[in-house]
Amino acid sequence: MITRHAQIELLELLNQFPAAGILGPRQVGKSTLALQIASSLAPEPVYLDLEDPEHQARLSDPARYFETHDGKLIILDEVQRLPQVFATLRSAIDRRRRAGEKAGQFLILESASPDLLKQSSESLTGRIAYKELTPFTAREIPQADLPRGKVII
Repeated sequence: MITRHAQIELLELLNQFPAAGILGPRQVGKSTLALQIASSLAPEPVYLDLEDPEHQARLSDPARYFETHDGKLIILDEVQRLPQVFATLRSAIDRRRRAGEKAGQFLILESASPDLLKQSSESLTGRIAYKELTPFTAREIPQADLPRGKVII
């Protein structure tokens, strides 16, 4: 598996902010990157793929669900499927901060939709930092895997 440069940056953001967001188009590796980050953390994070109806159902009462998992990083993949969760995220982050959890509470994966980004930014101002994930860069691909005789920019 290729290690993304963004992984280091995201771990730093999770150490500084209550929430970090990974933005980017579909199929650039947001979920894979989040799962790589999750595998390196203890206690084991909670991962919800909000394209899965069963996972969406777990958030029928998001405040209670988040409270049940205090002390763990909660990863919300495809959060654009449940935009109403942003209002609850704000209060969950503030409650967890008051309890002493200053950073690393939530990792949110979403499409770079301008409307959703505006909504989440307004709801989570000062609580979240975003990292945009692009397709692989030439520096991320092992040299042995690069085509020979072609210039990649």
